[in-house]
Amino acid sequence: MSSEDPEQRDRKSEVDMNPPKRLRTAESHTGTELEVEKSTVDVSIIMPVYNASCWLDECLQAIVDQDFTGSMELSVFDDASTDDSRKVVEGWREKLEARLISVVVSGHYSPKPRGVGFAKNKAISQSCGQYLCFQDADDIMLPQRIRLQYDACVLHQNSLIGCRVQRVPEGSTERYTRWINTLSQHQLITQVYTSHGPTVVMPTWFCSRKWYLKVGVFDEGGKGVPEDLLFFYQSLRQGGGLSRVDECLLVYRYHEKATTHSVTEETIWKLRVDFLQERVLSQWENFTIWNAGKQGRKLYRCLSPTNQKKVKAFCDVDENKIQKGFYTYEESKERPKPKIPILHYKVASAPFVICVKLDMTGGILEENLNSLQLKEGIDFYHFN
Repeated sequence: MSSEDPEQRDRKSEVDMNPPKRLRTAESHTGTELEVEKSTVDVSIIMPVYNASCWLDECLQAIVDQDFTGSMELSVFDDASTDDSRKVVEGWREKLEARLISVVVSGHYSPKPRGVGFAKNKAISQSCGQYLCFQDADDIMLPQRIRLQYDACVLHQNSLIGCRVQRVPEGSTERYTRWINTLSQHQLITQVYTSHGPTVVMPTWFCSRKWYLKVGVFDEGGKGVPEDLLFFYQSLRQGGGLSRVDECLLVYRYHEKATTHSVTEETIWKLRVDFLQERVLSQWENFTIWNAGKQGRKLYRCLSPTNQKKVKAFCDVDENKIQKGFYTYEESKERPKPKIPILHYKVASAPFVICVKLDMTGGILEENLNSLQLKEGIDFYHFN
């Protein structure tokens, strides 16, 4: 047991929050020496770390192997790891600096981690790159990642830039991975309301520092807070764009310890409903909910009273639901209770909010939508 008293430990933790000076290897007339880096670099690799020692060697080797010829730094913030993550990172300092990648590492020794949002903000605040490349410690970037995303971001200064991914273990989250990799540029914007979350997935993000500062810092609520989705929505509110480099630039690891598992489905649901109402339903005079089943009815119940009144019908393909004729909102305090017609999708009218999950009906949903010659983003939006 440590002989330090609590105050001494707290002071040590606070001191450690201050990052060391940023160093890089530089050539001088007297040979190779370490100099304090005073100017900005082109790209800061932003890496929050929490108990990631088993993945760090692969992750850091991939950073060394980048073919980007501009200046880079690695900014790591250790969020109270209880393993030897920080020691592993420090063990790579010499190799990284030999590759002219400056390294800045800090963290804290509090009893509990402060969360991914906090760690990202700290890693960014101690960095100096004009552009930010977000890298999870358990993922592996391919050699061309920074070069290609940097080139894209220079052209799209106010956008979040993503890329295609390879999911490991192979076959894990197959439907989600297919969605990430096959969205069109148009769908990056139109499908931001689905249960999949950000259409440009956080582990692939690359953006300018100026845009990050304009959007604002990540939410620091800690465990259970979807800081990526909150930032993503705020970026869109600020008029930010979305773009994807259509090459696989990241090996995206799936495992049970991933922080995404701490966020509940209900938390995500509420944020999605609120954003849909703010961005889409506020612009529509009325609309149809496509799905008279559980998910469609749940969406209806979660809408504001104003938007509930805009629902002119549910539509479906299930004859049993259609034969019922209507859905009665039993929880309503209105008298008489609202009764919403249930129609066959062929006789229902746009615009639609689609509450059927994509890629789950063997192509039937997609065929039905195509048969009506509807345009995504105008005549319908996917919600589930």
